[in-house]
Amino acid sequence: MAIHPTAIIEEGADLHETVSVGPYSIIESGAVIGEGCRIESCVRIFALTHMGAHNQVCHGVTLGSAPQDLGYRPELARPLVIGDHNDFKEGVNISCGLKSEAGTRIGSHNYWMAFSHAGHDCIVGDHNIFANTATLAGHVEIEDRTFISGQVAVHQFCRIGAYAMVAGVTGVPQDVPPFALADGHRARIVGLNVVGLRRAGFSPEQRDRIKGAYRLIFRSGLRLPQALVRAEQDYPGPETQQIVQFIQSSRRGVISFG
Repeated sequence: MAIHPTAIIEEGADLHETVSVGPYSIIESGAVIGEGCRIESCVRIFALTHMGAHNQVCHGVTLGSAPQDLGYRPELARPLVIGDHNDFKEGVNISCGLKSEAGTRIGSHNYWMAFSHAGHDCIVGDHNIFANTATLAGHVEIEDRTFISGQVAVHQFCRIGAYAMVAGVTGVPQDVPPFALADGHRARIVGLNVVGLRRAGFSPEQRDRIKGAYRLIFRSGLRLPQALVRAEQDYPGPETQQIVQFIQSSRRGVISFG
């Protein structure tokens, strides 16, 4: 274990023997840091943070800090649980949980660019990219392989579906369904995330099925419940099922085409 002499590791912190910690970093009692994690300088890891293996934590990151919620009290804090192979760039801030027993949960293989933020009780899947200053309010859910561009602000309780992309400087007040490309001062669907789907190996047939399902759901003139049924009938396949299930489970409503 390589611990810089200026680092503060409180008694009761649990660090794997392969962890390295840079100068002036602080790891509080109760934190758990897994195999192969690299903690750089001036990092603060708070007590309820449980981190998996091979995470990279750059200068000035704070993990498991107190939520930005006026109702917060220390005795209400819930865990921040982080998976494996995440990369947290300079100044990233992720809050501990507050309102749910499971707390804030971050999956694996996520890439957090400088000064991005996730609020309390967020649930983030795997292989997501958060560009500089991307901001998730509390209780936001991010599925897998999304791209959240710079200066995006996602309203609390919103969801971003798998393989979606949100363009820069976009405010997201409602759920963004899977595979969509969202843009605007208030996010609207402006097309499909075609580049992301190609990179992920979606075939032309799969992309056509997604395109047809969205056209029917949002532009056919049918009422939404009827359109969802028709989409599954006319464009059967797992992608359509994923879209329909996402929309049906929405609590805040789903963005539409601009």
